[in-house]
Amino acid sequence: MTKEKSIRPQSSKQEIGSFLDKIKNTSLQRSEGYGRLLFAIDATASREKVWDQAMSVQNEMFLEASGVGKLEVKLAYYRGFMECFSLPWSRNGIDLMQKMSRIRCAAGTTQIARILKLALIEQQKQPINGVVFVGDAMEENCDKLANLAGRLGLLGVPIFVFQDGYDQTAEKTFREIARLSKGVWCRFDGNSAKQLRDLLCGVAIFASGGRAALKAFSQNRSEIVKLLTQQL
Repeated sequence: MTKEKSIRPQSSKQEIGSFLDKIKNTSLQRSEGYGRLLFAIDATASREKVWDQAMSVQNEMFLEASGVGKLEVKLAYYRGFMECFSLPWSRNGIDLMQKMSRIRCAAGTTQIARILKLALIEQQKQPINGVVFVGDAMEENCDKLANLAGRLGLLGVPIFVFQDGYDQTAEKTFREIARLSKGVWCRFDGNSAKQLRDLLCGVAIFASGGRAALKAFSQNRSEIVKLLTQQL
């Protein structure tokens, strides 16, 4: 059994357009034909009410990507009192889904800086294609987070931030993290779950299989994903 390693949204048309532009301009480097995504989750108590819905969307992303078979994902999450964990890189989407289903929320403060530092460490070891972060709050030094996001942007690692809810403090910082890393911010809520699920799956599919895989994936998906395919 693999041990976890402890490490020390409704979107507007403008936001969707921004998302598509960022994906279009993202240069993906693949190692041995595999795309690599760091998938980070806020598992603090404030997300407990929407946890099941969030898990459903995130699990679908893994399931879709596993069908392509060319995506490596490193799952990381934080919760409780200074609990921050990451799992080894995996190419098994079903295995990752099962591990995610066992995560439970626990009261604590955000630890986004540790997630961004992990991304920098992983990028130094072997290039990664992006960071997906799902969270609802920000309780850290925003300048420190901006600095880390900027460093990732310079290294070509975009951060795709999916925000649960409407916390204005979090939104301001999340938008800045996305901007500085050359990624994108989108809201993640009940009204936009299907649309964002398709976009999130699109990111994973493109990272893992390139344009051909994304085109095949988009055939029976929303117009947003088809537009993403056309722009790529």
